[in-house]
Amino acid sequence: MPRATLAVIFGNRDFFPDKLVTEARRDILSLFADLDIEPVLLDESATKLGGVETWDDAKRCAELFRQHAGRINGILVCLPNFGDEKGVADTVKLSGLNVPILVQAYPDDLDQFSVERRRDAFCGKVSVCNNLRQYGFTFTLTDLHTVHPLSASFRQDLERFLGVCRIVNGLRTARLGAIGARPGAFNTVRYSEKLLQASGMSVQTLDLSEVLGWVQRLPEQDARVDKKLADIKAYADYGSVPPPSLVKMARLGVVIEDWMDKNDLVATAIQCWTSLQRNFGVNVCTLMSIMSERLLPSACEVDITGVVSMYALQLASGSPSALVDWNNNYGDDPNKCVLFHCGNWAKTFIPDAAIKTAPILGTTLGEGKHLRRDGRSHTIRPGHLRPRQHGRYLWHDPDLRW
Repeated sequence: MPRATLAVIFGNRDFFPDKLVTEARRDILSLFADLDIEPVLLDESATKLGGVETWDDAKRCAELFRQHAGRINGILVCLPNFGDEKGVADTVKLSGLNVPILVQAYPDDLDQFSVERRRDAFCGKVSVCNNLRQYGFTFTLTDLHTVHPLSASFRQDLERFLGVCRIVNGLRTARLGAIGARPGAFNTVRYSEKLLQASGMSVQTLDLSEVLGWVQRLPEQDARVDKKLADIKAYADYGSVPPPSLVKMARLGVVIEDWMDKNDLVATAIQCWTSLQRNFGVNVCTLMSIMSERLLPSACEVDITGVVSMYALQLASGSPSALVDWNNNYGDDPNKCVLFHCGNWAKTFIPDAAIKTAPILGTTLGEGKHLRRDGRSHTIRPGHLRPRQHGRYLWHDPDLRW
């Protein structure tokens, strides 16, 4: 299966050399083959050299795109010469596609600035983009106004655009899970389900009491619990964790995983501070870390918009993401800060991790303890993921390095 499928529009204008379109077609097909991208483009016999110039060309190209609409991730507009701005905009409109658009224009070579090789794509790109804007279409530009498709610069443009396609198309159909209620003190994570739905994102809610009830009814001997327990043990150092706490985490993990599978959820936001610790006796950090590592991002405190950001970053990079606090200044360095999180970092960020108790929660609940409603003191079980040795995580700008 190819990485992506892009519809390609070759703009053309009749008084420019036809061979420029043929050369552009060859360049794009070569690049796509190298990057494992599947093209959807007019055959050279369908219109003049497979380009789009007239209203009839636009109809033919749009019909082709409609036939493959279910698998097209984005549109590349390629301008080997000035192109016909109306032909490009009409094609997009008639196709009915609602996907990201990248506009590329070939550079002129001053050594070949003759009638036989002159492109004028520098100007044509301005006209095409103006028409796209008039028609109400948003689009992405290349870093350089004109750039050759086989250059390193355009390859970077295209890779970035593929990330845009993954984000846009992924978020439009995202189904998100909200487990529990937002803690009263966390106003910063308030959100509107209606606004998210207007952008295509659905939120499936689940009361935390339902989760805890399902966990209680799930036998410890269930084969799924054994499998989840093995996953946890294989994921991080669990040497300091009492066996009953590991089983609790495994049962909770099975319940969350089952619910996500049944509802086709791609991400979750889970109530934690401090209901789970007080009422269930373990943290959910390790399970959230495992999910994020497996590209099912999970955010704390029912932070749905936060997990949307995590999912978008994951779609862009194809790797796990993290949502953390920009917690402290780093001395006098204005370009650094200390990043912190309770412990649900994906293992990608802390490969040498261990499951421990949560020391900050311990300052209010008592280190290693929590209070039940009957007032008796009980051991609070681990589930918090952190580095084996004390350390801080730095975010450095502008280099953006960990």
